[in-house]
Amino acid sequence: MRKNSIKNTRINAEVQKELSNIIRSEIKDPRIGLMTSVTDAEVAPDLKTCKVYISVLGDRQAKEDTIKGLRNGEGFIRRLLAKNLNLRNTPELTFVLDESIEYGVTMSQLIDEVTRKEDRGEEENEED
Repeated sequence: MRKNSIKNTRINAEVQKELSNIIRSEIKDPRIGLMTSVTDAEVAPDLKTCKVYISVLGDRQAKEDTIKGLRNGEGFIRRLLAKNLNLRNTPELTFVLDESIEYGVTMSQLIDEVTRKEDRGEEENEED
């Protein structure tokens, strides 16, 4: 099975959806933030490993605590994943902090700030 085959894409989507449900409703670890979401899951073609990209809304400490909590509960999460999904192998999970959403928001704010400054500059030039 190729990495970007249709079957692998479907497995990635199902694993992502199931992990989101598990993290949201099954895990009771206080270190895991309430605003935690699974942005992507990349299951290897042999179904042995899975990179799970996690986005956390909050400060640096909240992000680190959430990742530590998820890594600590990896066995429990994997067991629930095996119970809920019927896969040949249940992949070993690796949690990775995904900051792409935060980066996008920051870039959007910077662009808005620049356009506001340009608009103000044009208004001043029109008044002269």
